[in-house]
Amino acid sequence: MRAHGSQKYGDMPYVFHLDQVVELLQDYGEVAQVIGYLHDSVEDTSINIADIENEFGAFVAHCVSLVTDPPGPDRASRKTKTYARLATVKGEAEMALIVKAADRLANVRMCVKENNKKLLEVYRKEQPVFFQSAYRQGLCDEFWQELQQLLQ
Repeated sequence: MRAHGSQKYGDMPYVFHLDQVVELLQDYGEVAQVIGYLHDSVEDTSINIADIENEFGAFVAHCVSLVTDPPGPDRASRKTKTYARLATVKGEAEMALIVKAADRLANVRMCVKENNKKLLEVYRKEQPVFFQSAYRQGLCDEFWQELQQLLQ
């Protein structure tokens, strides 16, 4: 959380977003919450996967790497790579999919709350591929149901 420093989430300190994600992950255990706090750290700070592995272990680092967009020229190319990677996730690493769904839900909730129509439309357009890549029946169905309702 400290790594995000003075970074903002809209008008709020960035920790606001992290807290929203982690709140959604409460029923999924401490490891999910740790991944939730770290999910944007590689994309948005100087922290790298090796740093996370040294501090939190290989499993947490692997899950963070799964939800981290690789560098790319634009959002579409970054998301294409991330969604392709998420589509291959199996077994205990599916924890990353729960975190990714919680992250998306927190973002979409905020778009609705702030009436951010432009970003909400981005999420609407991405939803079919995101769903196809990250949804696993029975994993966190309540997140997916709310996402579907909010993005209609």
